[in-house]
Amino acid sequence: MKAAVIESVGRAVVTEVPDPAPGPREVVVEVAACGLCGTDLHILQGEFAPKLPIVPGHEFAGEVVGVGAQVTEVAVGDRVAVDPSLYCYECRYCRTGHNNLCERWAAIGVTTAGGAAQYAVAPVANCVKLPEHVRTEDAALVEPLSCAVRGYDVLQSRLGAHVLIYGSGTMGLMMLELAKRTGAASVDVVDVNPARLETARQLGVSASAASADELDRPQGWDVVVDATGNAAAIQDGLDRVAKAGTFLQFGVADYATRVTIDPYRVYNQEITITGSMAVLHSFERAAELFANGVLDPQVFISDRIPLARYPQALEQFAAGVGRKIVVVP
Repeated sequence: MKAAVIESVGRAVVTEVPDPAPGPREVVVEVAACGLCGTDLHILQGEFAPKLPIVPGHEFAGEVVGVGAQVTEVAVGDRVAVDPSLYCYECRYCRTGHNNLCERWAAIGVTTAGGAAQYAVAPVANCVKLPEHVRTEDAALVEPLSCAVRGYDVLQSRLGAHVLIYGSGTMGLMMLELAKRTGAASVDVVDVNPARLETARQLGVSASAASADELDRPQGWDVVVDATGNAAAIQDGLDRVAKAGTFLQFGVADYATRVTIDPYRVYNQEITITGSMAVLHSFERAAELFANGVLDPQVFISDRIPLARYPQALEQFAAGVGRKIVVVP
């Protein structure tokens, strides 16, 4: 079968790899679409994946075309979205309900072959059936949405909060849509990319700007979310949190990123700084929200690129052109 392979640091190719075969409790999925994510760029840069080469792609959906001998939950022909998370269920963190912090954390498309291919293998426990009205080629959005749902689980948002989001790429826009649905009094967005800001306006922000200095909230925001991973944005956002407010590090920064905090201000103003790591008990809820129309795929997916052009799709994503880019085998 054809698959994208990150062969070495900085090098991705499309090549032939062996067809996958399912284990007893696994299924083979014929991939309909696979989204690109910042994690894929980190893998390309030599981070995250424990070893190369690897078939990337942890945001995917498709049709079940093969099942293992002990699989009864789904059948050939079912359409599914796939949670890429793989946990040991034995370590301290798994046993205390923090599976996303598993000491042996693994993921389809990061540590094992993923969905940037014609076919992918997944545990049946990771597959969520799609209702008839959901298009399979749109359901690659379920995985990033499940990360955003996890972010709001961490925030435990109160009704009437004023929210500021840095970044209006896919994840920032998803956080915007969820903020609107969790009772925010206002949702403002900052981004230096005019095209992405325009999409945020299309989705209904309270205010948007290239800099938070242009927004009228001198007392700060109750909730500040970084969805960029950019050091300058993070530093600026930390300074915009109102008294008793919360800063959520949601964007994936590279390992070398450093910012400065003001410990006295954190103490004196009771500011919370927290993070949100991927998916935790949120995939099924994200699938239901998606089925109920929380996101418009026509707005969120800007490009559908053939798998054969995966390296070019990565380049476009790295350049910040478009919104969610999916590859289509």
